[in-house]
Amino acid sequence: MKDVILIIITSYLLGNFQTSYILGKIIKKTDIREFGSGNAGTTNALRVFGKKFAIATLLLDALKGVIAVIIGKYILNDMGALISGIFVVLGHNWPVFLKFKGGKGIATTIGVALVTLPVQGIICIAIGISIIIKTKYVSLGTMLAVAIWPIVYLFTKRPFDHRYFIFTLILALMAIYKHKSNISRLLRGEEAKLGKKV
Repeated sequence: MKDVILIIITSYLLGNFQTSYILGKIIKKTDIREFGSGNAGTTNALRVFGKKFAIATLLLDALKGVIAVIIGKYILNDMGALISGIFVVLGHNWPVFLKFKGGKGIATTIGVALVTLPVQGIICIAIGISIIIKTKYVSLGTMLAVAIWPIVYLFTKRPFDHRYFIFTLILALMAIYKHKSNISRLLRGEEAKLGKKV
């Protein structure tokens, strides 16, 4: 039980490291959450601060997912990896140090996916990128990439492990929940496309 608590706390606190917020404060002297979509994530970083800033945000947010899973696996094997994967994304989405106003967890989930289920993760990323290229809706592509993860796992992973399926399902539901405002805008035809200022 001590190991589980250690993994939960460590992963959640690591998730609290908000790349776009911290870099925005240090480099731009600006709170990114006060501009664009108000989200502390890669897409808003691209719109507000530009490509280099967005790439740094994507890579560092993904890296914390990778680090959390490696630590969790070291402490408690596969179960530790799954627990850490969930809680690092929770920490990113709802960071206690920023009054629970964080990002949407996609970049961090990518990092988690590439370590826990790399084949399925790559398939989902490829599908997400294809959707973005086709529709120019970043929110749609990123959300669906994570949302279909449980389905991709169900049809591609053998032997089937219910723990991993539940793990992918939890992260998929978190992604959908964090994108609820995007879903509403998509349904109304008001969602901003890639390259459009908001």
